[in-house]
Amino acid sequence: MSEYQYYEFVAIDQPLTHDEQAELRAISTRALITPTSFVNHYEWGDLKADPRHLVERYFDAFLYLANWGTRRLMFRIPAEVFDSPAGATATVERYLVGDCSTAWTTGGHIIIDLFAEDDDGGYDEEWLDGSGLLASIVPVRSELLAGDLRLLYLAWLLAALNGEVDEDAVEPPVPPGLGRLSAALSMVVDFLRIDPDLLAVAAERSAPTSVDDTLTELPAWLAQLPVESKDAFLLRVARGDGPKVRAELLAGCRRAAASVGAGDVAGRTAEELLAQSRRRREDRRRAAQEEAQRRAAERRRATGRARENHLTELAGRQDRAWQEVLELVERRTAADYDTAVALLHDLGEVCRREGTSEMFADRVQQLRREQRRKISFLQRLDRLGVV
Repeated sequence: MSEYQYYEFVAIDQPLTHDEQAELRAISTRALITPTSFVNHYEWGDLKADPRHLVERYFDAFLYLANWGTRRLMFRIPAEVFDSPAGATATVERYLVGDCSTAWTTGGHIIIDLFAEDDDGGYDEEWLDGSGLLASIVPVRSELLAGDLRLLYLAWLLAALNGEVDEDAVEPPVPPGLGRLSAALSMVVDFLRIDPDLLAVAAERSAPTSVDDTLTELPAWLAQLPVESKDAFLLRVARGDGPKVRAELLAGCRRAAASVGAGDVAGRTAEELLAQSRRRREDRRRAAQEEAQRRAAERRRATGRARENHLTELAGRQDRAWQEVLELVERRTAADYDTAVALLHDLGEVCRREGTSEMFADRVQQLRREQRRKISFLQRLDRLGVV
């Protein structure tokens, strides 16, 4: 199998200029380049640029996929979404640790880099084509811009799964809504192979809030904003900056709600979460095995009942069944021979139950004599043990 690598970059906040597109064209002559994207795949060779530098300079989101199991996501986020550059660094550093989930600041942005490797070392056949994947994942950036920190918490879980978090390290604040992920966040979980059992355990401490809940709280939060801030927001909306203003308002409301709702509940350690996820996985597998056994037993009972009903019905029409056997044999086809032998087998079971096995044996021997030239039929009788 040849190598396969897929690279996709997307510009969201600002389109690429003609000069920037020309700079990217100098990197790759065969890539698909538009004012908002750079897409290329390789079966032999590699991208002649560092994706980190491309994201820093041009793009807001990046996806990488290789068929040997490597997967990578990057997002460029304006630092002010976290209230301030210092606030961005402090927030992100609580969640992103290790080598598989990292972040750094550059040019007023913070870049989040998430990386997953296939430990089995085999070829990744789940997605042999990366086309369309980033489009289904990129909405998580908007969610993060609006103050939704679930992506960052997933990054911490990824580091814990990879053994890059100390066993006694306490989890960062658990954001609300982990128990009901958006479609884009669910794609992130699948793409980065985050253990669903670990996610389910983590979600036990996550409040069941959503964007709708934030919107409910928004009027009260807006009411306490200074008039100058409201005017500034309105002016930005009038100038066409509506989506960013919405995200900042939601983020500010979420931060305020989080500070008010912060409690004294102790966080769980990485080892506690991993141990609970292992127990949950074992319980789930055991429950699945028990359910499979229950279903198999029910199928056996249903088959047994159907068998009993069939034999009871057959017992009431034995003479007609013997005539059917003769008619089937006379047709001289393999399928009819099979049907005839199966019917004889059932007649033998009926006679055994009624204590008339000797009569059955006599009739079979008579049938053998009458049909002695039909070698294929007799061979089927022998194979099935009808004597």
